[in-house]
Amino acid sequence: MDINEKPDTAIVVVNLGTPDAPTAPAVRRYLDEFLSDRRVVSLPRWLWLPLLRGVILPLRAPKVAPKYASVWMEGGSPLAVHTRGLAVRMQEEFDGVRVLHAMRYGNPSLASVLAQLREDGVRRALVLPLYPQYSTTTTAAVGDVAARADGLQVRLLNDYHADAGWVEAVAASIRTHRERHGSGEHLLFSFHGLPQRVADAGDPYPRQCEASAAAIAAALGLSPEEWSLSYQSRFGRERWLEPATDATLDALAERGVRTLDVVAPGFAADCLETLEEVAIMLAEQFHERGGTLRYIPCLNDSPGHARALAAIARRELTAWS
Repeated sequence: MDINEKPDTAIVVVNLGTPDAPTAPAVRRYLDEFLSDRRVVSLPRWLWLPLLRGVILPLRAPKVAPKYASVWMEGGSPLAVHTRGLAVRMQEEFDGVRVLHAMRYGNPSLASVLAQLREDGVRRALVLPLYPQYSTTTTAAVGDVAARADGLQVRLLNDYHADAGWVEAVAASIRTHRERHGSGEHLLFSFHGLPQRVADAGDPYPRQCEASAAAIAAALGLSPEEWSLSYQSRFGRERWLEPATDATLDALAERGVRTLDVVAPGFAADCLETLEEVAIMLAEQFHERGGTLRYIPCLNDSPGHARALAAIARRELTAWS
């Protein structure tokens, strides 16, 4: 039977999450849920939770809220708006299969979406985390929730970091940007960072980031000298994956690069880390070194993104049949 004839099947695209509002209380609630997850911070609970709730959140939430406000959209945070829109576009690719969106942290929660599907009579759900590269800190955290779903068959997609359709979608977005604005002197792939100890423990994330960047660069026909890879969004004092994006910007400026294109293919949708950290803060840093940083938006809810993920989901559902 064709998968489009199965009204009891659903696809749930899952993103990390977002505060409900760009306010300190909303940001605090979101960060509390996010940073309380053992997948995200593995310190003993007796040590970490009092520190988190007594020191970090009271200080961090009021500082982060204005950053969210600086990128907030009419329909909510960029991540929420684009993730919702992506699910709508993907739905257009299917008949008889429901496509919904959920968040691992915040609303709508993955647990609540799966519970509602069960109540609606859905028999099975393909959970598609919007993390192209697998990590125990992200994808596995989605799997934790999926594994607790009762009365519903759930299949988790681990990653799509080397999927040809997704690679081409990212490459096409870079081509389009360069056709409109001209090509920069260098292309930097900036991925979200990860503590080095997590990678040392066997997490495949950095290897998959490297594979994704190399595949996209190959699709663009770039030589090794025309692109590089770095990691952003470091948090805390321990050692994280290197090279760091901020240090890489300084090194490129020192080399004489004056026009730099930056893309963040580890993010499915634009969010605080891309719009505020890269497009604003890091762009200002590079400007101070005499250069221009041009941020290339994420795939967001573009038709090419929806088609690429729909093709991945269709293959997974066919294999599951």
